[in-house]
Amino acid sequence: MRFHKNLTDGVIEALEKIFNEGAYADRALESLLKHNRQWGSRDRGFVAETVYEIVRWKRLYAEIAGAASPYSRADLYRILGAWALLKGHSLPAWPEFSGLEEKEIRDLHANLVKQRKFRESVPDWLDRLGAESLGEEAWTRELEALNQQAPVVLRANTLRTTPEALRTQLEKEGFKTDFIEGYPWALKLQQRANVFRTQAFRDGWFEVQDASSQKVAPFLEAGPGMRVVDACAGAGGKTLHLAALMENRGQLLALDVYPAKLEELQRRARRAGAYNIEARAITSSKVVKRLEGKADRVLIDAPCSGLGVLRRNPDAKWKLDPGFVETVCQTQRDLLREYSRMVKPGGKVVYATCSILPAENHLQVAEFLEGEAGKGFRLLKEEAVFPSREGFDGFYMAQLERVG
Repeated sequence: MRFHKNLTDGVIEALEKIFNEGAYADRALESLLKHNRQWGSRDRGFVAETVYEIVRWKRLYAEIAGAASPYSRADLYRILGAWALLKGHSLPAWPEFSGLEEKEIRDLHANLVKQRKFRESVPDWLDRLGAESLGEEAWTRELEALNQQAPVVLRANTLRTTPEALRTQLEKEGFKTDFIEGYPWALKLQQRANVFRTQAFRDGWFEVQDASSQKVAPFLEAGPGMRVVDACAGAGGKTLHLAALMENRGQLLALDVYPAKLEELQRRARRAGAYNIEARAITSSKVVKRLEGKADRVLIDAPCSGLGVLRRNPDAKWKLDPGFVETVCQTQRDLLREYSRMVKPGGKVVYATCSILPAENHLQVAEFLEGEAGKGFRLLKEEAVFPSREGFDGFYMAQLERVG
């Protein structure tokens, strides 16, 4: 591989924003690529893939390079150089790479990877938490899986098309896909590519949604004509799936505390042809209180640590801290207690997270059922999805029925 100074400078610019300024990796890259429209697809691919590789393995490469936060530009170039040498690339004779010796780099790598926290590149506290929560062997398996690049999975929008017709259309546009056994709406791209420029996307035929995430909406068992509440709707990935399952019949209330996310949901809903969605911002407790006992189904896709989706959000592990995990667990308790009141007797609630930590998942549900707010509920079923087993994102879902 031949290095080009403008591209490597772009990589360094993105890493500075992510590591030193706390920017999200996807947004830093989006901004960088937007300001460098002259780069071709291969150049853009190199920059994006290199940035994500270094973000994913930051601790390992930084340790090998002898770099410490906050990272200077020289530190970041040493990290980039260590990555390149370990990938088998030759470094150009630039002053930024001076002093980097391949043998020394490989020797340091061989010693460091004997320790899981370096081999899988996670903070000490997170490595301890994962091992304590899941056990040493299970945590090791999950970390290995979470450090693999996530596949691009699409969900066919059945309000507009069928999975079979979508596959045919995408192939006409140059994108080959495979069906995924056990996931009726899912298509997996055979090669990573930008599908947002396709006519199929503009026509609302699909959304990009991981296969595990596609399990959540059907777990709620919502049907046409029901009154359904997506209580933490965000930008609406699962809301849109619910609208399709409801065949645009019934009322689908999308709630969130962030109005900007709901605006994005409404834009996506128009493209998807989802017309039974009503977005409501939660501006006070009155919004939820007015809905108490009135919904047939309630989805609580709760804020979480996001440890199940590190493959696609590797920068999250550098933004998390123990205090955040404790705070988000308390938020989950509050939401489960308060939002479950919206379901009517005989109705169902699904509590879901994209985490693999028991404290955010089945232990959270067990605590709810043992408390005062959970006395009128019973657990019907639950499912934990692990990346090491299914090959997709980590998720948890519990279906509760209100019996009184």
